[in-house]
Amino acid sequence: MSRDADPLHALTWRTTRAGAGWGPASGRSPEARRRRRFPTMADLERAARRRSPRFAFDFVDGGTGEDLGAARNRAALDGVEIVPRYGRIGPVEAGVELFGHRYEAPLGIAPTGNDGVAWPDASRRLAETAAAAGLPYVAGTLASASIEQLADICGDRLWFQLYGMPRDDHRVSIDLVRRAEVAGVQTLVLALDAPVRSKRPRDLRNGLSVPFRPSPRLVAQLALQPAWTRAALRSRVPLFANIARYVDGTPDLTRVAGFVQRELRGGLSWDEVRRFRALWPRALVVKGILHPDDAREAVDAGADGVLVSNHGGRQSDAAPAAIDVLSAVAEAVGDRCTVLFDSGIRSGLDVARALALGADAAFGGRAFLTGLAGAGDDGASYVAELLTEELRTAMAQHGALDLDGLRRLAVRHPTSWSPK
Repeated sequence: MSRDADPLHALTWRTTRAGAGWGPASGRSPEARRRRRFPTMADLERAARRRSPRFAFDFVDGGTGEDLGAARNRAALDGVEIVPRYGRIGPVEAGVELFGHRYEAPLGIAPTGNDGVAWPDASRRLAETAAAAGLPYVAGTLASASIEQLADICGDRLWFQLYGMPRDDHRVSIDLVRRAEVAGVQTLVLALDAPVRSKRPRDLRNGLSVPFRPSPRLVAQLALQPAWTRAALRSRVPLFANIARYVDGTPDLTRVAGFVQRELRGGLSWDEVRRFRALWPRALVVKGILHPDDAREAVDAGADGVLVSNHGGRQSDAAPAAIDVLSAVAEAVGDRCTVLFDSGIRSGLDVARALALGADAAFGGRAFLTGLAGAGDDGASYVAELLTEELRTAMAQHGALDLDGLRRLAVRHPTSWSPK
């Protein structure tokens, strides 16, 4: 059939809370122009590469080693096939309840440390996105805004990821947990998946460090990327805002960065997990699970949820793709806790794949930072809109009118892994 003979060629697929359908493809509003300019995450990634200083783009896009882990995540997700069931027509309901709170979609914003490098003031933009889109946002220990500031923006949408700082019997770690409780954080996420600092060659080649050390190369990159530079001038220099109060003397960037280098440890022992479980009165999630036995250990330690993740391929090039172990983890503990997923999410179809394999919700980190870098301050909100719409489209296309229907669909997953 020719394009002219196709009655749908002048229409574009739109999804809403009520369902999915065709709508006009043209329009002159800013929203319509943005949809035409960035119909997929790949378009945003190309824009981010053009608009960002090289060090900032590589910080977001890169992994560890030779970037094999990040590439493995992408290839494994692309290999997951979902078999549609037709004849099931009706409104699509994609809302989800996690730990007693209702969210508009089974999609969340994953923690991204030092996010101000990707886009100045990124933490606040991500919190604004969570508030507007009705999604959970996991702020990192090394976010560019404090727990308290982010709670003021997104209220009970805020979760908090804790990296351990064991000196003085976890004095700083325990105080961060206390601050999160007082601020109204709903879910504490304990990170296990960065026990040591990994080597990230792109950052090393770019001379990326905090605080920034001026060099002719850095100055040239900033001069060539005015959008990022203007945003940096409007905001504060990226700062580990949660850490500043614990530094002796004036909390300038040099002192704060030095404190982080000395004190922070990115992993926790199971005994430490139990200790923080005893301190925290609300929902607790353990992040970085890749083995069913670790998932069982987390639940035995008191976790309400596990987050299947290989840190987005940023810690080990030999780790399996997170999606490849998801089914085994869900089978092991899915009847005892909430199973969450991250690592490689860049479309609503990826969210559908994760849920079809046993996750209760999926989180993206790179995708939202890429949206900021590619489209500016409201780019993360656009990514939330884009991925939620794509998820609803995927559900409607595959005959799943709700999340339970999505989980009942047949899936072919050739790279699935299990210790059995």
